[in-house]
Amino acid sequence: MRDLFDRIIENKGPLGKWASQAEGYFVFPKLEGEISNRMKFQGKEVITWSINDYLGLANLPEVKAVDAAAAAEYGSAYPMGARMMSGHTDFHEQLEQELAAFVNKESAYLLNFGYQGMVSAIDALVSKDDIIVYDVDSHACIIDGVRLHMGKRFTFKHNDVESLEKNLERATKLAEHTGGGILVITEGVFGMRGEQGRLKEIIALKKRFNFRLLVDDAHGFGTLGKTGAGAGEEQGVQDDIDVYFATFAKSMAGIGAFLAADKEIIDYLKYNLRSQMFAKSLPMIYVKGALKRLDMLRTQPELKAKLWENVNALQNGLKNKGFNIGSTNTCVTPVYLNGSIPEAMALVKDLRENHGIFCSIVVYPVIPKGLILLRMIPTATHTLDDIEKTLVAFSSIRERLENGTYKKLSAAVAAAMGE
Repeated sequence: MRDLFDRIIENKGPLGKWASQAEGYFVFPKLEGEISNRMKFQGKEVITWSINDYLGLANLPEVKAVDAAAAAEYGSAYPMGARMMSGHTDFHEQLEQELAAFVNKESAYLLNFGYQGMVSAIDALVSKDDIIVYDVDSHACIIDGVRLHMGKRFTFKHNDVESLEKNLERATKLAEHTGGGILVITEGVFGMRGEQGRLKEIIALKKRFNFRLLVDDAHGFGTLGKTGAGAGEEQGVQDDIDVYFATFAKSMAGIGAFLAADKEIIDYLKYNLRSQMFAKSLPMIYVKGALKRLDMLRTQPELKAKLWENVNALQNGLKNKGFNIGSTNTCVTPVYLNGSIPEAMALVKDLRENHGIFCSIVVYPVIPKGLILLRMIPTATHTLDDIEKTLVAFSSIRERLENGTYKKLSAAVAAAMGE
């Protein structure tokens, strides 16, 4: 018998093994200053493409004033206790009612955090007799929620409706045997690729199969649709989404999340979501702050218009320069390059140190070996000057990647890591 920690000490995982080279710079970096298009990284100003503040609400004076007033009035503790016991207020109910109306659902329920809320929602919605069918590229919170499921689950190929159809056939046969139902899970916007989930085509399958649909629209809420109500509104199928999920951590520049559905379903979830039943209520600072942010989403469409002006300028500029940005049809802007992890580290260091550009780097095991993904999040606070400087920088780093400069620079690191 070995000590439990032996495995952990010997094998730090595919990302953890890079900790000595990466921590504090490539992972766990420290961005400082006001949340905006330009911040400080290690004392230098950088154009930031890694902040999910889509609408630029985070640093607006009127938003910060509401946050500050709520903190002054309530502190960080109020209300104390879980919603069911002692943490319920009129403002929580008001926010839920306004959110439900905004996304065109009968009812909504607040969640403390998006990640744990999604995990708990999946757990509550299905029993051991039910079958889950979900997109293979689903966010980690969905995957972790599915892991809790005591029954059968199937994945379908990413955004592949034919694959979903085949798995629904399998799930239907199994459900007939178990006596359970089927839950299909996908995303409104896939946060790495930037593709919208094929909600319209998935919902069309309801004509042939009996299933319910749960959609994680973290990146679509506030950014897509005529009013900003998300991917379902964008595709004209919001009414057919059975359970709609979104977070405040993106376009709302806050903390928290919510589920929206028919009242009967939300009433059930209120009494069965373990992550909310046994956790402290969302503090009033975030509730009052979310009410202000939601009001701005509804009443200031120019914020979303400015966001999309920047999105189009950035994505069109990248495509015109021959960059591969995949098939994104949302604000999320991936740039795909070929290279190893050491080359990626050298490339990102060049971007930050010599060009003043800060964007997220994604490598194996999140994406296949040999690929580098630079993930960019345009916001309403970016300027055309930011975009032009970024396009110039990307052209430079692509040339250095292709001519082998980064391979030479990273040789010592690769050798040391045995790559």
